[in-house]
Amino acid sequence: MRAGAGGGVGAVGGGGIARGAVRPSSRYGDGVSVASPFDDSANPWFSWSYVESNYESLLDALWEHVQLTAVSVVIAAAIAIPLGIVAARSRLAATTILSASGVMYTIPSLAVFALLTPYLGLSSETVVFGLVMYALLILVRATLTGLRQVPVEVIDAAGGMGYSRRQLLARVELPLALPSIMTGLRIATVSTVALVTVGSVVGHGGLGQLIVSGFRNNLYKPQIMTATVMCVLLALLCEAALALAARMLTPWTRRRA
Repeated sequence: MRAGAGGGVGAVGGGGIARGAVRPSSRYGDGVSVASPFDDSANPWFSWSYVESNYESLLDALWEHVQLTAVSVVIAAAIAIPLGIVAARSRLAATTILSASGVMYTIPSLAVFALLTPYLGLSSETVVFGLVMYALLILVRATLTGLRQVPVEVIDAAGGMGYSRRQLLARVELPLALPSIMTGLRIATVSTVALVTVGSVVGHGGLGQLIVSGFRNNLYKPQIMTATVMCVLLALLCEAALALAARMLTPWTRRRA
């Protein structure tokens, strides 16, 4: 629904122009002044008035983006870390797990959503399922790499102290593999923030919904740029937060540095 000449409210979802939209003018042959999306004076890339008029819609889209990212990364980590542990115990398991997760990673995101929609519908579950698929390979590789980097002499020393296999994993291997796991978690989270926007094709793309609708609505620049900047800032914030968490959880890496 478009905003009227008096500044009426419009939707910011799948197809409407957000309120506060200004239609820049250009002149067609019939003498009627209509919108020109390339007139920066009336349709600027940066508009604080757009943010003020649509902050509720922006916050709703941001919250959906955060939810989809967090749920997907948590589920992916819950699956990938155990798979990485299994892969570290057997070469055959490592080959099988890495090959399977690699194949899933190579499937284009639009194709994934198209394949899932007949079963899960146009729902957030469709988006989460696809995002988990793409995060698996990153997290499995990070876990496997971290476990393989644990020094053999450390494992032998722990065995000599009477550690069981489970104690060795929980008290020695996983803590020493944590820097690698956290690095994988950071990469997976930032890439998931970016991929959430593709979920707009099934109606659950967070900030991607605003970006796509901005392009559809006569190139509404303030909406496109605001949502894009928020998406980039969210990715940077997630990266910084996880980097800080990694430093707090692995203090011995700071001493080594």
